[in-house]
Amino acid sequence: MDPHRYLPRQLPQPLEGLVELALDLRWTWHRGADPIWRALDEELWEATGNPWVILEDAPQRVLESLARDEDFIQILRAQHTGRLSYLQDTTWFETAHAAGELKRVAYFSMEFGLSEALPIYSGGLGILAGDFLKSASDLGVPVIGVGILYQQGYFHQALDASGHQLEFFPYNDPAMLPVQPVRDAKGDRLLVTVDLPGRSLYLQAWQAQIGRITLYLLDSNYLLNRPSDRGVTSELYGGGSELRLQQELVLGIGGYRLLSALGLDCEVCHLNEGHAAFAVLERGLMLMKRERIRFDEALQATRAGNIFTTHTPVAAGFDRFPPPLVAQYLETYSRELGIPLRDLLALGRVDPSDDDEPFNMAHLAVRGAGHVNGVSRLHGAVSRRLFASLFPRWPEREVPIGHVTNGIHVPSWTSAGADDLWSSLGGFEPWRGTLEGLNGRIRSLGAEELWGFRTRGRAALITSLRERMDRQHAGRGVRPEERAAREYCLDPNILTLGFARRFASYKRPTLLLKNPERLVRLLTHPETPVQLVVAGKAHPRDEAGRQMVAAWSRFIHERKLFHRVVFVEDYDITLASELVQGIDLWLNTPRRPWEASGTSGMKVLANGGLNLSVLDGWWAEAYAPEVGWALGDGREHGPEWDARDADQLYQILEQEIVPVFYARDGHGIPQAWIERMRESMARLTLQFSANRMVREYTTDYYVPAAAAFRRRSANGAAAARQLAAWIADVERKWSALRFGSIEVTGTPDQHRFEVAVYLDDLAPESVRVELYAEPATADGPPERHIMQREKPLSGAINGYLYTASVRAARPSHDYTPRIVPEHAEARVPLDVGRVLWQR
Repeated sequence: MDPHRYLPRQLPQPLEGLVELALDLRWTWHRGADPIWRALDEELWEATGNPWVILEDAPQRVLESLARDEDFIQILRAQHTGRLSYLQDTTWFETAHAAGELKRVAYFSMEFGLSEALPIYSGGLGILAGDFLKSASDLGVPVIGVGILYQQGYFHQALDASGHQLEFFPYNDPAMLPVQPVRDAKGDRLLVTVDLPGRSLYLQAWQAQIGRITLYLLDSNYLLNRPSDRGVTSELYGGGSELRLQQELVLGIGGYRLLSALGLDCEVCHLNEGHAAFAVLERGLMLMKRERIRFDEALQATRAGNIFTTHTPVAAGFDRFPPPLVAQYLETYSRELGIPLRDLLALGRVDPSDDDEPFNMAHLAVRGAGHVNGVSRLHGAVSRRLFASLFPRWPEREVPIGHVTNGIHVPSWTSAGADDLWSSLGGFEPWRGTLEGLNGRIRSLGAEELWGFRTRGRAALITSLRERMDRQHAGRGVRPEERAAREYCLDPNILTLGFARRFASYKRPTLLLKNPERLVRLLTHPETPVQLVVAGKAHPRDEAGRQMVAAWSRFIHERKLFHRVVFVEDYDITLASELVQGIDLWLNTPRRPWEASGTSGMKVLANGGLNLSVLDGWWAEAYAPEVGWALGDGREHGPEWDARDADQLYQILEQEIVPVFYARDGHGIPQAWIERMRESMARLTLQFSANRMVREYTTDYYVPAAAAFRRRSANGAAAARQLAAWIADVERKWSALRFGSIEVTGTPDQHRFEVAVYLDDLAPESVRVELYAEPATADGPPERHIMQREKPLSGAINGYLYTASVRAARPSHDYTPRIVPEHAEARVPLDVGRVLWQR
């Protein structure tokens, strides 16, 4: 595709290289081209940060003048050369993995947060997806993004004169976005269709470039669609159940059809949340047609290459749809799959026989995936509890859900000063490698250097906030002299706290307001003052969240604390990046375990900020006294515990954090604060980076999943067909299995178990008999000992004696024999969840 022909104006020939730079969202983290866009239109660059808009709107006289400016042309050539070098350099993936180990990964997500120039995200899920693609580009992992181009995206926020949230939904004009239409080989717009009841939905495709990675976006705003259908991709997380179901059909089925139409064969499909779970059906359907096999056989082949990442910490967060609605939309599709509609619905249910049970997208994703993971260590445990009903009679700890803790794309969130600091320690663009040795070099930095770095970051933030708040209050009609009195008192030398999250009840954004008098004293202390920056949006239909936004505005105005607390409107990527670069202490107060991971606190790490957070999500595995502060007791509590947490929050701030920040040596440096800052940067920045996260997904999930998919799908999916037949045989015969007598003997050093097992018609090779014991300690692993099949039982058909000996370190009654299915290709209990216990 030649991108030049899609720019709606003619550029002077020396400037044509600007098109490739503007369309590559690498500029969202690589700042080298910033002077170019500023030279074209500084005001528009500051307002939009969107090079594509600047190319369309820059005055022609400016373009012609710059085309004759040799200094400008040299900068442009250098940036063009730098981009080509980035794209052609040898990557981590090329050096760490052999050729052919992984061909391509399709990464499906309902939202992608890459830049305000492409506003198709609402919060953490989208930001994580955007950071994932950026790091995949840096590391050279062959990922393709699949999402939706929303006509409105998420809303913009403003506050009225009373501090109540207002919502605005600007239209996303594709001509103003850094995307291009996807064309077929003939140059025509590429369209894919998804069947809706009684009609076809036409979807046009767009593509965005993120360094080495391409993101494909589907859009229903096409003239051949009904007016109502043109609005299927109208807004993110808007409308009711039917619109959400339509959007998820677009993402899963339409997204996979787009990949097929482009000829992009992906060994691995990564579902970022359950929204995209319909992709497992479409992927199975396509293999089914290609190999002329049944859907259950195709599903066994394709699920090996599907990965489902759940971000939801509570069951209520999963998308569920009424059975009649799913039937209305998928009855025809079930016939195409060659299965009864009831069998399709069963894939999204706990109890396949319950016709009234809603269709759960997360359950469909689990049933169609070969790997399932949560997004932090704690969330992995929470997810095993949430999905335990899909694996009846299995111990919760054996529910087949692992975890890969989230991370952030560090270069997207660091200040220019932080970029320089990390580059000086790790070489040019250190986040493109394995980060070896960086933590040690951070620990070698002196206190004076680190404190200067932190002070400059805070000062830059205060300058930015003053400008923002001046504009914010000007928009409300506040007089200039009053604006100055309110905003210019922010002090670049004061301890600056930040709280910026989505305003939802479980995040407890008003926890600090539990005792207003105590907070006022903390903020206005004459010797050790504190200032607080608050930002965040409430969902338009979340009235409780909207009231919490208003509560902060009311507190600021009633207490006349304009010089110590600001609520900054319209929390987005741009504002978030400013905040995390300058905040000294990031606050996070969710009700455990509702924060699946959280990444906002990770973003301050490389910038030298510290964290005070509830022991939830990522902080539950990151926290140590040397790197920050923890809130709560590490257990789960209801709202009745909020007052205790608030009291502890004040106490930590008053007695620990504020004194440490203001305890200065003879050079004015807070040595104890710097010690925590240095250790936090060294220990946590690397661990909670998307660099680590993407490498972990690649090595531990993608490469094994690709290999399993190739095995199961080879030779006409022979292995998958054999596996499906084995599963059907196990399911058909399992109910006849039973245990007979058990005898336990032994010595003081050893227990010996002998148990009779009757397998009826099931082959002995199809099962494994084990001794199982719960962990001996709270954080230890369970014990599993394979029992050996000995002689056949006298007078029995297909009955055997199984034996095992274990060390007598614990009582024999701790051990229970069980039977589990066994097959060389099966992942038990994900592929088949049967288990029989001896009781």
